[in-house]
Amino acid sequence: MLRPRVIPCLLVHDKGLVKTVQFKDPKYVGDPINAVRIFNEKECDELMVMDIDATRERREPDYKMIENLAAECRMPLCYGGGVKTVEQAHRIFSLGVEKIAISSAAIQSPELVTAMAERVGSQSVVVVLDVKKKMLGGHEIYTHNGKKGTGKNPVEMAVKMQELGAGEIVINSIDQDGMMKGYDLAIVEKIRKAISLPLTVLGGAGSLQDIGKLIKQYNIIGAAAGSLFVFKGIYKAVLINYPNWEEKDRLINENR
Repeated sequence: MLRPRVIPCLLVHDKGLVKTVQFKDPKYVGDPINAVRIFNEKECDELMVMDIDATRERREPDYKMIENLAAECRMPLCYGGGVKTVEQAHRIFSLGVEKIAISSAAIQSPELVTAMAERVGSQSVVVVLDVKKKMLGGHEIYTHNGKKGTGKNPVEMAVKMQELGAGEIVINSIDQDGMMKGYDLAIVEKIRKAISLPLTVLGGAGSLQDIGKLIKQYNIIGAAAGSLFVFKGIYKAVLINYPNWEEKDRLINENR
């Protein structure tokens, strides 16, 4: 069985590191390269970096930024933002990135998932589903930073992405993003039952206990968080943090 991973997620906006609340109002919290250096020192399991401008601005990924991040990063790096073609994905891999996350492109052109998996290997293809609760119950997938509803069911889409060759699914809750009140466990449970792929959950973690609960209840492979690892204390002072090996081992072992 794969060991659960605890994953900081960094959002890049206007070349700076930001944190959002429900995908809105990005707050500047520092320099991405400095954050990577600190996470290196803290020996985190994996790092996820998302450029939240690229798809919205309809531009290519910032290859120079990706190259700089990959050169600095001493842990597995997953990059997402603006990837629409196999050629773009291959170029990003050549810069030293281990995984590529696609979201809008996977929804709009599902065949891209298969093409990328055939070119670089399914283990390196991550599909991110940004989900939001519907007023009358259930969830819907949104794209373009939560601006565009798709009408698509996340459970059905997760199953489809698995069939197309994705190697990992990330469930990102728009409702819980930045709220630090816990993960959306309702959608996690449904998708965990529907697929056998490694599943990473993002959006809502406010404490290590939230991560422990996720691992214990759903045998989650990846527990990701943004605010938890860039803010500290009730006043949310900006401070990059991450559990040490002893804390993480206790967190994982106590909840298996």
